[in-house]
Amino acid sequence: MTILHALGRLAPALVALVLAGPAEAAEAPAPSGYDTLVNLFAEWRAFERPPLRDGAPDYTAATFARRHAELPAWQARLAAIDTTGWPVAARVDHRLVAAEMNGFDFYVRVLKPWERDPAFYQTIWDEQSDTPAHEGPEHHAIIDVWMYSFPLSRADEAKLAAALAIIPPLNAQARLNLTGNARDLWVTGAGTIRKQIDSLDGLAKRIEGSGRALKRAIAAARESTVQFVEWLDAEAPRKNGPSGISRENYSWALQNVHLVPMTWEQEVELLRRELARTHASLKAEEERNRGLSEMPVIQTPEEYDRRANEAVTRFLDFLRERKLYPMRDSMDPALRAQLGSYVPIETRNFFAIATHYEPLVLYTHFYHWWDLARMRDELHPSPIRREALLYNIWDSRAEGMATAMEELMLNAGLFDDQPRAREVVWIMLAQRAARGLASLLAHDNQFDIAKAKAFQVEWTPRGWMSPHLDLLGFEQQLYLRQPGYGTSYVTGKHLLDELIRIRAHQLGPDFSLYRFFDEVNGAGMIPMSMIHWQLTGQETLQ
Repeated sequence: MTILHALGRLAPALVALVLAGPAEAAEAPAPSGYDTLVNLFAEWRAFERPPLRDGAPDYTAATFARRHAELPAWQARLAAIDTTGWPVAARVDHRLVAAEMNGFDFYVRVLKPWERDPAFYQTIWDEQSDTPAHEGPEHHAIIDVWMYSFPLSRADEAKLAAALAIIPPLNAQARLNLTGNARDLWVTGAGTIRKQIDSLDGLAKRIEGSGRALKRAIAAARESTVQFVEWLDAEAPRKNGPSGISRENYSWALQNVHLVPMTWEQEVELLRRELARTHASLKAEEERNRGLSEMPVIQTPEEYDRRANEAVTRFLDFLRERKLYPMRDSMDPALRAQLGSYVPIETRNFFAIATHYEPLVLYTHFYHWWDLARMRDELHPSPIRREALLYNIWDSRAEGMATAMEELMLNAGLFDDQPRAREVVWIMLAQRAARGLASLLAHDNQFDIAKAKAFQVEWTPRGWMSPHLDLLGFEQQLYLRQPGYGTSYVTGKHLLDELIRIRAHQLGPDFSLYRFFDEVNGAGMIPMSMIHWQLTGQETLQ
């Protein structure tokens, strides 16, 4: 279904509801010219997808030079739409389209993942992301293996074989495109592509009963990936440049792409403050709990399953009984599908350590899965907000809300009968502040990735961040690949706290967390600054 067809099927009152600001009548019709914006958005999304070269998306320098030269015309068309008199929500949609165009500009001018970052060419994705789209830059023909049901139907066999056929030409093109000199991105990206070999081997085992065409496609994809990794490894010794994009470029992307109203310097100040606050709060919590028995650590798979399920039940009952959240039937299955499983102590990463003390702490962060269920099940009235915005523009909302939920639930009383679990909340927030601050210093090229990882390890309490497990490397690689993502957990939480402050002031006794969550969810998966504007009528923080 096209965007325009979907819009046509919506009841006019439903369209008006999302386009009305907080003080505007929900029955007001869509403003004049809004359909022009929707048309432009559909055309823009079609343009943003690159043409094909030998069956794979074309990321060559000549093609990008030509396409980037066309961007000012798209921006001029957007600027020509007169939004005078539009309700706030419609103006927010206009701003979102502008942010995507800025994202394209930023990728071509500065980030250039197809030129600097081998991980951009990862095609096989085995697991679903907990966010609206995969975190970080990705090419336009990725294969989400997790979306297939095994054993495959014949139709899915053919579909998967055709999808895999892009890997050899894409890998060959990558060897032409990757002319950058960002050493940390190069080395870590080679590791990402190396893991694709394991993914293809795993896929081959899952389709043993399938036809020859699919098996040949997997074998060809594997061979080209092996050759690609060998080339990346051979080129690595010649790569010696920085991978950070500079504080100036970082601030530009933050403000113009992710619509976070802060600079690199302001984020540094905030992250330093939050790192101090979480460490101080943890120490105060430890003093409060002095003399209490230590938290019991889960010892067996059976105990893990029992405590994990009990945690979900306790969480949902708490929200329902306290009337803190607008409940939906999808919430219970969405959480129970993500319980995790028992992990031997010697291989536990940071989050596994936390969940083996108290699973419920991490499950508060799994607000992500409620977001995804809502996006899947509830058609958003605005066509521009219906699917994930490009370039991770949604990160302050997705990660900020999930992170804020941890401390909001702590303060609301969820852990009052589990004092030691309160300590885990502060440890998790401290870890996010530490890794975000490290990513800021990496983008300013004060840190290379080794120093960023060491900083994150040093300032994560109790030695829970292991330098020997994959999580640490994955996180700092992602934040180097996607400027602003590493800080979005804390920055997004900060913007959400600001929104609570202003909304509570506006509503007075009519404010409740139940109403707040309902309003924020209704705005869709858009930057926190845009939700602030839509809900409060304030375009800037006050």
